[in-house]
Amino acid sequence: MLSSMTDPERDQDAGYPSPRYAWYVVSILTVAYLLSFLDRQILALLVEPIRQDLDISDTQVSLLGNLAFGIFYTVLGLPIGRAADRVSRRGIIAAGVTIWCLMTATCGLARNFSQLFLARVGVGVGEAALNPAALSLISDYFPRKTRGRALTFYNMGVSLGVGVALIFGGQLIAWVASAPPLEVPGIGPLRAWQTVFLLVGLPGLVIALLMLTVREPLRRDRLQIRLADGRVTEELTVGETLDYLRRRWRTYLTHFLGMSVVTILGYNYFFWVPSMFVRTWGWTIPQISLGYGLITLTGGPLGVLLGGWVADRLRRRGFEDALMRTCLRGAVIFLIPSAILTPLMPNGQLALALLVPMSIGGAWVTATGAAALQMIAPNQMRAQTTALYYFVINVLGLLGPTAVGLVTDFGFGDDAALRWSLSMVCAAASLVGLTFLTLHLPHYRASVQEAETWGRVAASA
Repeated sequence: MLSSMTDPERDQDAGYPSPRYAWYVVSILTVAYLLSFLDRQILALLVEPIRQDLDISDTQVSLLGNLAFGIFYTVLGLPIGRAADRVSRRGIIAAGVTIWCLMTATCGLARNFSQLFLARVGVGVGEAALNPAALSLISDYFPRKTRGRALTFYNMGVSLGVGVALIFGGQLIAWVASAPPLEVPGIGPLRAWQTVFLLVGLPGLVIALLMLTVREPLRRDRLQIRLADGRVTEELTVGETLDYLRRRWRTYLTHFLGMSVVTILGYNYFFWVPSMFVRTWGWTIPQISLGYGLITLTGGPLGVLLGGWVADRLRRRGFEDALMRTCLRGAVIFLIPSAILTPLMPNGQLALALLVPMSIGGAWVTATGAAALQMIAPNQMRAQTTALYYFVINVLGLLGPTAVGLVTDFGFGDDAALRWSLSMVCAAASLVGLTFLTLHLPHYRASVQEAETWGRVAASA
């Protein structure tokens, strides 16, 4: 039976690493998160040359992004999360960064579809190690009163990575294309797209080395199990972990489904915005990539910082559900209105302007939602819960772009109707998401109150 007994240390400043060193660790992990998104997004900018050189179809290209990377990334996060709750998180992250950087570089050595597919699988395997371990690690570096700020800062890596991929990825491709072919001993000259993979992948190995300077912190907020014979242990089996989540299914179900809808909106825009601007307003891919990239690069971090600031203010005012309350406000004020209205603008300039609150709101909601989860997950299952969270939101998030395509093809039967499909799918998803996030608030408050008891000896539950 699960008990709320834990280490008698509470969420006090004493015993935590110095703030300076803790933020040093967060900075390393944020850069790692940035590089992970750069490595996964760069493929989208290389579709056409890869198709031409390897003579593959659009379907095969989609498999490189969805099946090769996405499936392995989401599924392997679950056992890796289990490992991160039991062994060195620093080691898991260092190994993951090394794997995905080397496999990104290996993409540049691929000579056919099969080789490229396997390399992208490797990228997904490596990146699966980052989030569950990193979020758990950060949670043990900061006391509760500053933990949310650190966790939301880490999530800036998403916006920074996407922005860097859009802006500098395109520039790197142009530079490589104009430079002499790179010669690799034993392989010969490389195509421009192959060189890009090498240049993007290998620098990340520096982060893997920097992880060796990170100290594994004391694991806190640990639940204890009181066995039938009266003995107490802190080791949770997979069955006990699942039982804990099952007993609190309303909290986790509403959280996961509400945030999945947010992910759908983000996936819809990352996937369809360039095509929408081309088909609707006649923009070129370089034009929209530069504009959207700059907005993401600036609006995303701004949204993370604003969300963290609002959450801190609400927490100081006594709101136990400060993070999720902030998450809901960001969705209502910024994310949802701009997601629905952007495709309906009469010209591209106004649509681009509305991408600013869209970017701010997306980062705001994503960061605070992920941080909120860390506040209600016991240490022994924090990485596992995080891995399950990312599994659910990524699997469901992939449905969004597909839904937009289906509405365009079979609903309207007109490629030019893409903007209407995007707005309709986002509107429907937003209604579902708001419902689940609103239902989540009272359950989240109850879970936060329960978490406050983890540092005190209490009767078995």
